Amino acid sequence: MLLCDIGNTSYHFLDEENDFKEDVLTFNPQTIKEKVYYISVNKNLENILQSLENWIDLSAFIDKEKYYKTMGIDRVLAVEAVDNGIIIDAGSAVTVDVVKEGKFAGGFIYPGMAAMQKTYKDISPALDYSFNFELNLDKMPKNSQDAISYGYLKTLYCEVMSHKMPVILTGGDAAVFAKIFKEATVDERLIFTGMKKILQKADIC
Repeated sequence: MLLCDIGNTSYHFLDEENDFKEDVLTFNPQTIKEKVYYISVNKNLENILQSLENWIDLSAFIDKEKYYKTMGIDRVLAVEAVDNGIIIDAGSAVTVDVVKEGKFAGGFIYPGMAAMQKTYKDISPALDYSFNFELNLDKMPKNSQDAISYGYLKTLYCEVMSHKMPVILTGGDAAVFAKIFKEATVDERLIFTGMKKILQKADIC
């Protein structure tokens, strides 16, 4: 049995304890003959995956009443993995979700690094900087790179830390954000943990 988290650019598989990725543009899911339990945010793959009997959409096993209608399935599975804490999924967007006693308590969506850097660049070429994750958030900046970094990171940091809960980082930029959230746990397989919990609840494995 395989688990698979499908995004806009890749299939992320977990086979027992080994994980690997395949490119969305070149990988053919028909090549896999064993049973695959998956979630997907990629609308372009819906038809082909639904036509494959061995590919089973895990979203069908989730109690959707616990979440709001338009909440992404990747966020839902991350929440399912956590009992108490704040999940920061740092990808093309940064999603922040609060979980209290195993229940989704709300969350928000923040621009990802690439999107925000482009926003600053679009305002002025003079603001075309990468973010400095080494800056001291307790001091007001005195240069342009730190000024945009502070504006982006301090707001996120203060909101997250105001909840005074454990922080779990996941997503492609998790390791970078860990430089700011120094006490956070980085868990690149958090969604797979949520998938396993759903399977257990459904008595599938």
